[in-house]
Amino acid sequence: MSLPQHDPAWLERMYNNRALVPEHMEFFQRWATDSAQVRRNIPCELDVAYGTGVGESLDIFPAERVAPGGVPVLVFIHGGYWRSLDKSDHSFIAPAFTRAGFCVVVLNYALCPGMPEAPVTIPHIGRQMEKAFAWVWRNIARHGGDPARITAVGHSAGGQLAAMLLTSVWPLISAELPDGLVRNALSISGVHDLEPLMYTPFLQESLRITDGHVQQASPARLQAPARGVLYSVAGGEESDEFKRQAQLIQDAWGSHAVPRVQLMPGLNHFSVLDALAKPGHDLHHMAQNLLRAP
Repeated sequence: MSLPQHDPAWLERMYNNRALVPEHMEFFQRWATDSAQVRRNIPCELDVAYGTGVGESLDIFPAERVAPGGVPVLVFIHGGYWRSLDKSDHSFIAPAFTRAGFCVVVLNYALCPGMPEAPVTIPHIGRQMEKAFAWVWRNIARHGGDPARITAVGHSAGGQLAAMLLTSVWPLISAELPDGLVRNALSISGVHDLEPLMYTPFLQESLRITDGHVQQASPARLQAPARGVLYSVAGGEESDEFKRQAQLIQDAWGSHAVPRVQLMPGLNHFSVLDALAKPGHDLHHMAQNLLRAP
Protein backbone atom coordinates (compact mmCIF):
# COMPACT_ATOMS: atom_id res chain seq x y z
CA MET A 1 0.00 0.00 0.00
CA SER A 2 1.21 3.53 -0.72
CA LEU A 3 -0.69 4.87 2.25
CA PRO A 4 0.44 6.05 5.71
CA GLN A 5 -0.94 2.81 7.07
CA HIS A 6 1.30 2.83 10.14
CA ASP A 7 0.24 6.34 11.21
CA PRO A 8 -2.24 5.75 14.07
CA ALA A 9 -3.63 9.29 14.04
CA TRP A 10 -4.31 9.20 10.29
CA LEU A 11 -5.96 5.79 10.50
CA GLU A 12 -8.19 6.95 13.35
CA ARG A 13 -9.29 9.93 11.27
CA MET A 14 -10.02 7.74 8.28
CA TYR A 15 -11.79 4.80 9.92
CA ASN A 16 -13.38 5.98 13.17
CA ASN A 17 -16.79 6.79 11.75
CA ARG A 18 -18.35 7.46 15.14
CA ALA A 19 -15.81 10.21 15.72
CA LEU A 20 -16.37 11.55 12.21
CA VAL A 21 -20.15 11.71 12.78
CA PRO A 22 -20.66 13.03 16.34
CA GLU A 23 -24.43 12.55 16.06
CA HIS A 24 -24.05 8.83 15.31
CA MET A 25 -26.02 7.84 18.42
CA GLU A 26 -29.05 9.62 17.00
CA PHE A 27 -28.91 7.31 13.99
CA PHE A 28 -28.57 4.20 16.17
CA GLN A 29 -31.45 5.21 18.43
CA ARG A 30 -33.73 6.05 15.52
CA TRP A 31 -32.87 2.82 13.70
CA ALA A 32 -33.67 0.79 16.83
CA THR A 33 -36.95 2.63 17.47
CA ASP A 34 -38.10 2.47 13.86
CA SER A 35 -37.11 -1.20 13.62
CA ALA A 36 -39.10 -2.14 16.71
CA GLN A 37 -42.14 -0.45 15.19
CA VAL A 38 -41.63 -2.31 11.91
CA ARG A 39 -41.59 -5.65 13.72
CA ARG A 40 -44.87 -4.74 15.44
CA ASN A 41 -46.58 -3.55 12.30
CA ILE A 42 -45.72 -5.84 9.40
CA PRO A 43 -45.71 -9.63 9.07
CA CYS A 44 -42.40 -11.18 10.04
CA GLU A 45 -40.82 -14.29 11.45
CA LEU A 46 -38.14 -13.46 13.99
CA ASP A 47 -35.08 -15.15 15.43
CA VAL A 48 -35.09 -18.08 13.05
CA ALA A 49 -31.99 -20.22 13.58
CA TYR A 50 -29.78 -20.83 10.55
CA GLY A 51 -27.27 -22.73 12.69
CA THR A 52 -26.48 -23.63 16.27
CA GLY A 53 -23.58 -21.23 16.86
CA VAL A 54 -23.52 -17.86 18.61
CA GLY A 55 -25.43 -15.23 16.66
CA GLU A 56 -26.71 -17.63 14.02
CA SER A 57 -30.25 -16.33 13.58
CA LEU A 58 -32.20 -14.27 11.09
CA ASP A 59 -35.46 -12.34 10.65
CA ILE A 60 -37.73 -12.82 7.64
CA PHE A 61 -40.06 -10.15 6.22
CA PRO A 62 -42.21 -11.62 3.40
CA ALA A 63 -43.26 -9.57 0.41
CA GLU A 64 -46.69 -7.98 0.58
CA ARG A 65 -47.59 -9.61 -2.73
CA VAL A 66 -46.94 -13.23 -3.61
CA ALA A 67 -45.92 -14.29 -7.10
CA PRO A 68 -45.77 -17.63 -8.90
CA GLY A 69 -42.32 -19.09 -8.39
CA GLY A 70 -41.53 -16.66 -5.63
CA VAL A 71 -40.18 -13.11 -5.43
CA PRO A 72 -36.59 -11.84 -5.39
CA VAL A 73 -34.89 -11.96 -1.99
CA LEU A 74 -32.83 -9.18 -0.39
CA VAL A 75 -30.57 -10.51 2.37
CA PHE A 76 -29.21 -7.67 4.50
CA ILE A 77 -25.97 -7.87 6.51
CA HIS A 78 -25.51 -5.19 9.17
CA GLY A 79 -22.35 -3.24 9.91
CA GLY A 80 -20.63 -2.27 13.13
CA TYR A 81 -17.01 -3.23 12.32
CA TRP A 82 -17.83 -6.90 12.88
CA ARG A 83 -17.96 -6.15 16.61
CA SER A 84 -21.23 -4.33 17.36
CA LEU A 85 -24.89 -3.77 16.41
CA ASP A 86 -27.57 -6.36 15.77
CA LYS A 87 -30.14 -7.42 13.20
CA SER A 88 -32.84 -5.96 15.45
CA ASP A 89 -31.41 -2.49 14.75
CA HIS A 90 -32.01 -2.92 11.02
CA SER A 91 -35.60 -4.10 10.52
CA PHE A 92 -36.30 -0.57 9.26
CA ILE A 93 -34.72 -1.62 5.96
CA ALA A 94 -37.57 -4.03 5.19
CA PRO A 95 -40.86 -2.14 4.56
CA ALA A 96 -39.78 -0.18 1.48
CA PHE A 97 -38.78 -3.45 -0.18
CA THR A 98 -41.60 -5.70 1.01
CA ARG A 99 -44.11 -3.12 -0.28
CA ALA A 100 -42.32 -3.20 -3.64
CA GLY A 101 -42.72 -6.97 -3.88
CA PHE A 102 -39.48 -8.33 -2.43
CA CYS A 103 -38.77 -10.69 0.45
CA VAL A 104 -36.28 -9.32 2.99
CA VAL A 105 -34.06 -11.35 5.32
CA VAL A 106 -31.92 -9.62 7.98
CA LEU A 107 -29.01 -11.61 9.38
CA ASN A 108 -27.15 -11.79 12.67
CA TYR A 109 -23.67 -13.16 13.26
CA ALA A 110 -21.24 -13.63 16.13
CA LEU A 111 -19.34 -10.48 17.09
CA CYS A 112 -15.59 -10.06 17.41
CA PRO A 113 -13.60 -10.84 19.47
CA GLY A 114 -15.91 -13.50 20.94
CA MET A 115 -14.87 -15.28 24.14
CA PRO A 116 -11.43 -16.68 25.04
CA GLU A 117 -12.80 -20.20 24.71
CA ALA A 118 -14.59 -19.34 21.44
CA PRO A 119 -12.81 -16.51 19.61
CA VAL A 120 -14.54 -14.81 16.68
CA THR A 121 -12.63 -13.49 13.68
CA ILE A 122 -13.71 -11.87 10.43
CA PRO A 123 -13.13 -15.14 8.48
CA HIS A 124 -15.27 -16.94 11.09
CA ILE A 125 -18.09 -14.48 10.41
CA GLY A 126 -17.63 -15.04 6.69
CA ARG A 127 -18.23 -18.75 7.18
CA GLN A 128 -21.36 -17.94 9.20
CA MET A 129 -22.63 -15.84 6.29
CA GLU A 130 -22.15 -18.76 3.92
CA LYS A 131 -24.14 -20.91 6.33
CA ALA A 132 -26.88 -18.27 6.50
CA PHE A 133 -27.18 -17.90 2.74
CA ALA A 134 -27.25 -21.66 2.31
CA TRP A 135 -30.16 -21.72 4.78
CA VAL A 136 -31.94 -19.01 2.80
CA TRP A 137 -31.47 -20.94 -0.45
CA ARG A 138 -32.90 -24.10 1.10
CA ASN A 139 -35.83 -22.51 2.95
CA ILE A 140 -36.89 -19.17 1.53
CA ALA A 141 -39.44 -20.66 -0.88
CA ARG A 142 -41.62 -21.44 2.15
CA HIS A 143 -41.75 -17.69 2.79
CA GLY A 144 -42.57 -16.72 -0.80
CA GLY A 145 -39.01 -16.07 -1.92
CA ASP A 146 -37.28 -17.34 -5.05
CA PRO A 147 -34.03 -19.13 -4.12
CA ALA A 148 -32.70 -18.49 -7.62
CA ARG A 149 -32.82 -14.71 -7.09
CA ILE A 150 -30.88 -13.90 -3.92
CA THR A 151 -29.10 -10.54 -3.62
CA ALA A 152 -26.73 -9.73 -0.74
CA VAL A 153 -26.78 -6.17 0.59
CA GLY A 154 -24.37 -5.10 3.30
CA HIS A 155 -23.39 -1.91 5.10
CA SER A 156 -19.80 -1.21 6.20
CA ALA A 157 -18.54 -4.51 7.65
CA GLY A 158 -21.59 -6.03 5.99
CA GLY A 159 -20.40 -4.64 2.66
CA GLN A 160 -17.18 -6.65 2.99
CA LEU A 161 -19.22 -9.75 3.80
CA ALA A 162 -21.63 -9.18 0.88
CA ALA A 163 -18.74 -8.84 -1.57
CA MET A 164 -17.05 -11.95 -0.16
CA LEU A 165 -20.20 -14.00 -0.78
CA LEU A 166 -19.87 -13.46 -4.53
CA THR A 167 -16.52 -15.28 -4.35
CA SER A 168 -17.84 -18.31 -2.44
CA VAL A 169 -17.57 -21.67 -4.19
CA TRP A 170 -20.95 -22.96 -3.10
CA PRO A 171 -20.79 -26.58 -4.35
CA LEU A 172 -17.63 -27.06 -2.28
CA ILE A 173 -19.51 -25.89 0.81
CA SER A 174 -22.31 -28.39 0.16
CA ALA A 175 -22.81 -30.48 -2.95
CA GLU A 176 -26.44 -29.47 -3.52
CA LEU A 177 -25.74 -25.72 -3.49
CA PRO A 178 -25.61 -24.09 -6.93
CA ASP A 179 -22.83 -21.99 -8.40
CA GLY A 180 -23.87 -18.37 -8.17
CA LEU A 181 -26.14 -18.93 -5.18
CA VAL A 182 -25.79 -15.18 -4.50
CA ARG A 183 -27.01 -13.60 -7.74
CA ASN A 184 -25.71 -10.06 -7.09
CA ALA A 185 -24.42 -7.90 -4.25
CA LEU A 186 -24.49 -4.30 -3.08
CA SER A 187 -21.68 -3.07 -0.84
CA ILE A 188 -22.57 0.16 0.98
CA SER A 189 -19.49 1.80 2.52
CA GLY A 190 -17.77 -1.55 2.41
CA VAL A 191 -14.19 -2.28 3.51
CA HIS A 192 -12.73 -4.25 0.62
CA ASP A 193 -9.13 -4.44 1.86
CA LEU A 194 -8.63 -5.21 5.54
CA GLU A 195 -4.94 -4.28 5.70
CA PRO A 196 -5.38 -0.71 7.01
CA LEU A 197 -7.57 -2.00 9.85
CA MET A 198 -4.66 -4.10 11.13
CA TYR A 199 -2.99 -0.85 12.18
CA THR A 200 -6.05 1.17 13.25
CA PRO A 201 -5.72 1.53 17.04
CA PHE A 202 -9.37 1.48 18.09
CA LEU A 203 -9.99 -1.77 16.17
CA GLN A 204 -6.90 -3.79 16.99
CA GLU A 205 -7.96 -5.31 20.29
CA SER A 206 -11.40 -6.46 19.14
CA LEU A 207 -10.66 -7.53 15.54
CA ARG A 208 -7.17 -9.01 15.96
CA ILE A 209 -6.62 -9.04 12.21
CA THR A 210 -3.65 -11.07 11.00
CA ASP A 211 -1.83 -11.12 7.67
CA GLY A 212 -3.68 -14.34 6.95
CA HIS A 213 -7.03 -12.70 7.58
CA VAL A 214 -6.10 -9.87 5.21
CA GLN A 215 -5.33 -12.30 2.40
CA GLN A 216 -8.30 -14.57 3.12
CA ALA A 217 -11.04 -12.01 3.78
CA SER A 218 -10.21 -8.95 1.67
CA PRO A 219 -12.46 -9.11 -1.41
CA ALA A 220 -10.09 -6.86 -3.36
CA ARG A 221 -7.30 -9.43 -2.93
CA LEU A 222 -9.38 -12.30 -4.29
CA GLN A 223 -10.14 -13.31 -7.85
CA ALA A 224 -13.16 -11.61 -9.38
CA PRO A 225 -16.30 -13.76 -9.25
CA ALA A 226 -17.20 -15.70 -12.36
CA ARG A 227 -20.90 -14.92 -11.85
CA GLY A 228 -22.89 -12.00 -10.53
CA VAL A 229 -22.18 -8.29 -10.25
CA LEU A 230 -21.36 -6.01 -7.36
CA TYR A 231 -22.37 -2.39 -6.97
CA SER A 232 -20.11 -0.41 -4.65
CA VAL A 233 -21.22 2.87 -3.06
CA ALA A 234 -20.19 5.22 -0.28
CA GLY A 235 -21.40 8.52 1.10
CA GLY A 236 -19.96 11.64 -0.43
CA GLU A 237 -19.25 12.96 3.07
CA GLU A 238 -17.29 9.88 4.17
CA SER A 239 -13.54 9.82 4.73
CA ASP A 240 -11.12 9.60 1.83
CA GLU A 241 -10.35 6.01 2.84
CA PHE A 242 -13.98 4.88 2.57
CA LYS A 243 -14.17 6.53 -0.83
CA ARG A 244 -10.96 4.75 -1.83
CA GLN A 245 -12.29 1.43 -0.54
CA ALA A 246 -15.43 1.88 -2.66
CA GLN A 247 -13.36 2.35 -5.83
CA LEU A 248 -10.77 -0.26 -4.92
CA ILE A 249 -13.03 -3.23 -5.55
CA GLN A 250 -13.72 -2.12 -9.12
CA ASP A 251 -10.01 -1.58 -9.69
CA ALA A 252 -9.37 -5.12 -8.41
CA TRP A 253 -12.24 -7.00 -10.07
CA GLY A 254 -12.82 -4.93 -13.18
CA SER A 255 -15.89 -3.14 -14.47
CA HIS A 256 -17.43 -6.36 -15.77
CA ALA A 257 -17.82 -7.61 -12.18
CA VAL A 258 -18.26 -4.15 -10.59
CA PRO A 259 -20.08 -2.11 -13.23
CA ARG A 260 -21.11 0.67 -10.88
CA VAL A 261 -19.22 2.65 -8.24
CA GLN A 262 -20.94 5.73 -6.89
CA LEU A 263 -20.51 8.33 -4.16
CA MET A 264 -23.82 9.54 -2.74
CA PRO A 265 -23.69 13.34 -2.37
CA GLY A 266 -24.27 14.80 1.07
CA LEU A 267 -24.39 11.46 2.89
CA ASN A 268 -22.15 10.25 5.70
CA HIS A 269 -21.35 6.73 6.84
CA PHE A 270 -24.72 6.40 8.62
CA SER A 271 -27.11 8.53 6.58
CA VAL A 272 -26.15 6.51 3.50
CA LEU A 273 -27.93 3.53 5.05
CA ASP A 274 -31.09 5.60 5.49
CA ALA A 275 -30.99 6.20 1.73
CA LEU A 276 -31.22 2.46 1.06
CA ALA A 277 -34.61 2.35 2.77
CA LYS A 278 -35.92 5.52 1.09
CA PRO A 279 -38.06 4.90 -2.03
CA GLY A 280 -37.06 7.31 -4.75
CA HIS A 281 -33.44 7.59 -3.67
CA ASP A 282 -30.85 6.45 -6.20
CA LEU A 283 -29.40 3.92 -3.72
CA HIS A 284 -32.82 2.32 -3.24
CA HIS A 285 -33.22 2.10 -7.03
CA MET A 286 -29.78 0.50 -7.33
CA ALA A 287 -30.82 -2.22 -4.89
CA GLN A 288 -34.07 -2.80 -6.75
CA ASN A 289 -32.23 -3.06 -10.06
CA LEU A 290 -30.00 -5.78 -8.65
CA LEU A 291 -32.99 -7.61 -7.22
CA ARG A 292 -34.87 -7.48 -10.52
CA ALA A 293 -31.90 -8.51 -12.67
CA PRO A 294 -32.82 -11.43 -14.97
